[in-house]
Amino acid sequence: MLDLQKIQGISLDLDDTLWPVWPAIGRAEQVLLQWLQQHAPRTAAAYDSPQALRELRLAVERERPDLHHDLSGLRRESIRLALTRAGDDPALAEPAFTVFFDERQNVELFDDVHEVLGQLAAHLPIVALSNGNANVHRTGIGQYFRGAIHAREFGVGKPDRRIFEAAADALQVPVAAVLHIGDDPLLDVKGAHEAGMQTVWINRTGKAWALDFAPSLEVTALATVVKALAPRLQTLRASLF
Repeated sequence: MLDLQKIQGISLDLDDTLWPVWPAIGRAEQVLLQWLQQHAPRTAAAYDSPQALRELRLAVERERPDLHHDLSGLRRESIRLALTRAGDDPALAEPAFTVFFDERQNVELFDDVHEVLGQLAAHLPIVALSNGNANVHRTGIGQYFRGAIHAREFGVGKPDRRIFEAAADALQVPVAAVLHIGDDPLLDVKGAHEAGMQTVWINRTGKAWALDFAPSLEVTALATVVKALAPRLQTLRASLF
């Protein structure tokens, strides 16, 4: 159960919480492959499908634990490795990654996102908290956020408690006063819970909860969060007058 009166700020996951991530990644990988076909044809021939590029990225992830918190770095280094192996100029990794990254920001928001974020941001400060590399401003929702903390810049990712503590610092409230909302049971809910936050699990697909504690709230749609927080939002609204 949520303790509504404690909530003074919200930290919010991005990928698969505000939009489905894999369609965006899939489109970005396809655009990358098309770019390689034009600018690095030997690489495009050697890695002739988005799946081949994805498998190489996963191989780099296994070999480079130092980049586990840096998805942009992993993608850039996998492109560089593909170019090198195929005999193309590895310097092309930078413009190739830019093409991928630009398309990766082209996300399709879930239908309730703008309405929900607008209602929440009108009463509570919100900070984005992500292990990924989506940019809230380039995805068209930056106006709702007080700030954004990404694992790449911070140095560690969820579920490390330090990144949740950084979110509370960005909101200028105690950790226990933050409500974290996200879709991943381990990275979001368990990480935030162990850091001392209240939690909302966005379970859009009806998965079974498998951990030994319960989230403060489980919902199938982001709009339900606003309904659950309505008494708190009304109190905050009244305090403005």
